[in-house]
Amino acid sequence: MKLLVAEDDPKLLKSLKHILETNRYVVDGVSNGQDALTYAQTGEYDGLVLDIMMPGLDGIQVLKRLRSQGIQVPTLFLTAKTEVEQRVEGLDAGADDYLPKPFAVSELLARIRAMLRRKENYVPDLISCQDLTLNRSTYEIESSGRIQPLSAKEFQILEMLMQQPGQAVPAERLMTHIWGWESEVESSVIWVHISNLRKKLQAIHTRTSIRFVRGAGYLLG
Repeated sequence: MKLLVAEDDPKLLKSLKHILETNRYVVDGVSNGQDALTYAQTGEYDGLVLDIMMPGLDGIQVLKRLRSQGIQVPTLFLTAKTEVEQRVEGLDAGADDYLPKPFAVSELLARIRAMLRRKENYVPDLISCQDLTLNRSTYEIESSGRIQPLSAKEFQILEMLMQQPGQAVPAERLMTHIWGWESEVESSVIWVHISNLRKKLQAIHTRTSIRFVRGAGYLLG
């Protein structure tokens, strides 16, 4: 799951990214409303965590623009306890939930999990392609009773491919979705993780394989 966090307090933004990444989310962080809008418009995110009071556009303005463009990504607002009117306005604008500051980490994670379970966006723990099953809870793949654990990056790559079986996913999209827009990681790192994934797929004797299509990207079939 990939989240966008928008928070203008640099210390809190750093803490939020650490907390969420520790809990196996892929996270991009921005510190103002304009960047939040630009990033969210890409459609790369499963959920948004937006501070209401931000420089430039505030969180409510960001969400209103996204909803007017038909972008229905689940959204959680972070608010100050005194921002009652803003909370109401945010929910009316299409937010799924809000969380007053300061907050407990356990409640933040619970609210994000609940937000991501919205019926139209619900993602089951198990997804399958042919005879291959990916367990989102345990980061394991299984075929005919054989199981292999995956690293975080291997899991994220395979999850993207399994969500679009038979369709090529460009390497550039894998890079931005998993490593982030501003990552300086070399694109060759994708080939390394794909190579490791292929070995693990062979180890469980699945018929499913990862192919590379020149000019298009990687696909599962």
